[in-house]
Amino acid sequence: MRIVVVGLGQCGSRIADEFARMGKMAQRQRSIQIIMGVYAVNTDQADLSGLRTIKPDFHHRLLIGGRKTSGHGVGKINELGAEVARNDKDKIVDAIRSGSRFYETDAFLLIAGAAGGTGSGALPVVADTIKERYPEKPVYALVVLPFSYEEETEERCVYNAATCLKSIHSVADAVFLADNQRYLKKDSNLLNNMDKMNEQIAIPFFELLCAGEEVKRGNIGAKTLDAGDIMQTLESWTVVGIGKSHLSPFRRMPFEGTRSFRSKGRETFRGLEAMNQAMSEMSATINPADAAKALYLLAAPQKEMNVELVKELGSLMREVSEDALIRSGDYPRERSDLSVTVIFSQLRDVPRVKHLFSTVTESAPLMKKRQKEAEDKMKEMQKASDGVPSLL
Repeated sequence: MRIVVVGLGQCGSRIADEFARMGKMAQRQRSIQIIMGVYAVNTDQADLSGLRTIKPDFHHRLLIGGRKTSGHGVGKINELGAEVARNDKDKIVDAIRSGSRFYETDAFLLIAGAAGGTGSGALPVVADTIKERYPEKPVYALVVLPFSYEEETEERCVYNAATCLKSIHSVADAVFLADNQRYLKKDSNLLNNMDKMNEQIAIPFFELLCAGEEVKRGNIGAKTLDAGDIMQTLESWTVVGIGKSHLSPFRRMPFEGTRSFRSKGRETFRGLEAMNQAMSEMSATINPADAAKALYLLAAPQKEMNVELVKELGSLMREVSEDALIRSGDYPRERSDLSVTVIFSQLRDVPRVKHLFSTVTESAPLMKKRQKEAEDKMKEMQKASDGVPSLL
């Protein structure tokens, strides 16, 4: 599957930078082009300068809202982020379609942090614009949910997240959710933590995008998972995860033959171990039983994949998501590990999103009350100074 990636705001741009690196890795290691273009859009000039892989020209790093923000961001006011994106939407679309292989694209992936200002405000606006201009191509959003400490201490972050999620869900074909809190490592320094988290958010997409674009005969699976399968699976709220099992050789006992039941059991165990890991480390906490659609991709050396393993993986998926329409595929690769990528889509219930919606709904009257009280006090201060002479 070939995609165009657009990062919006600081968070979205940095994750888009990871996709750019991932695209180069696919070209270098597999001679496959899965990323047809990567663009970073922001109102903060310094954030754009800090990217590593996205091309540094003004076609790929777009500074928007210069007149309103002077290149210093929107200060977490996502209404301003939406306004700026609305004013500069033609500039963004023109940059995207100027790519040399733009029309070979299967889909768009827009990325943003829900808690910020530029990303959360611009995401639904840009998605709506692209949907309007290119209705035949699906538009997917990858939305990064705020940390729990942000919810507890920054009321504006919760408001931004809820309004962003509601708006993008009404526009995008599917919304991938990535919960920052699930990737947080408390013993790491902040910069390393963020870099690692961005990598973990992007990496589950790698095998999925590569599988359908393979050209080497030996790497074509018995059941190829291509762009059509992915598009038919992705809808509404969606989560993704990947699990890996290292293929260090088991030590065979003297009495074991090459066709031993113990050896066969180990092969199956490795696959189930990888799938269980993928399910336990999904990008957001959900109940797989709430998914109406699901997908899994097995990537491993050809000799590690057999009918029994595929059957067991399918049985496990059916067990945890019994009502879902399940698609699957295999991707033979010569490598030192076995991986299973899992997607649950068209989720009927996402506790984290529901919590954000209910929190803002409950706090909205209080926020309005505080704002009115602040305005009333300012008026009282102004009235108290009416009799004071001015030096101006």
